[in-house]
Amino acid sequence: MVNIGIIGIGRIGRVHGESITKFVKNAKIKAVADPFLNDNGKKWAASLGIENVYTDYKKILADAEINAVLICSSTDTHSPISIEAINAGKHVFCEKPIDHDVKKIRKVLDTVEKSGLKYQVGFNRRFDHNFRAIKDAVEAGKIGKQQIIKITSRDPEAPPIEYVKVSGGIFLDMTIHDFDMVRYLSGSEVEEVFAVGSVTVDPEIGKAGDIDTAVITMKLANGATAVIDNCRQAVYGYDQRAEVFGTKGAISIGNDSNSSAVISNQDGVLSEKPMYFFLERYMLAYAAEINSFVDAICNDTPTAVNANDGLQPVLIGLAAKKSVEKNRPVSIAEIKKDFSLVLD
Repeated sequence: MVNIGIIGIGRIGRVHGESITKFVKNAKIKAVADPFLNDNGKKWAASLGIENVYTDYKKILADAEINAVLICSSTDTHSPISIEAINAGKHVFCEKPIDHDVKKIRKVLDTVEKSGLKYQVGFNRRFDHNFRAIKDAVEAGKIGKQQIIKITSRDPEAPPIEYVKVSGGIFLDMTIHDFDMVRYLSGSEVEEVFAVGSVTVDPEIGKAGDIDTAVITMKLANGATAVIDNCRQAVYGYDQRAEVFGTKGAISIGNDSNSSAVISNQDGVLSEKPMYFFLERYMLAYAAEINSFVDAICNDTPTAVNANDGLQPVLIGLAAKKSVEKNRPVSIAEIKKDFSLVLD
């Protein structure tokens, strides 16, 4: 049994708490911590049978009975708490991104490599049944040599402006999942990025120094081209689609909906809208990723999404951001050079 401590019980922390309680085997939540802990948080913890609730996460790190921590706090705390937790001898599951600062991510990677402990990054879409079906087909050679990868990712509504201001921008907040999907589905690395973006949803997002609509093209090391389109608002719901096209054919996935019911009558053919947002679409994926993390601890196997998997999408995101600013293609090698990283 793996005893878990959750650091941060905002929206994502509670998602993990509930999914672990309901769906994750061989794991128990021993404690949660949040500096903004209130009566509501205490009631939530009690409803799940969690006895230890703290405002100071260091109490979790000091608990010798806790084997692993889930870092679900604000992004700016991810990398420092990761290092603290590893140094305290805890296995770590960290929500994405590890950090917006590449040098800080490198410090986490170095600490993990020296520790021998497990470290997994929360890219939950890798554990979604739809994306897994594409991955399996690609690995089985069913579509042949990859030529084009397409990913559509559009949110049902834009986040609050105050969130946008601290999000790191659309590429490091929203598109980062899609960058990870390109690497996951292709099994290849991104070499060059060209991105264009605009503000078509909310002028306040532009005033905050960000964009809300983007198209990104990428050259991959395996010769394929990947295309991502993003928008912060799709009035019909959470739009999550993907396709891999190759020399032997193509495989694509559509959106999940609450049912597959289709009404056909004299007015037309009507089906349900996609599930509203990520909590509805990916709830079982959240449980699956924690099951995978726990299995890695129990069986002493590598985690499915390691610290390097947390670094690469950030490098791609920074390349996309620079591409928009400079209006030109940007190579990942150029971004690595900017941060004095060793060129592979």
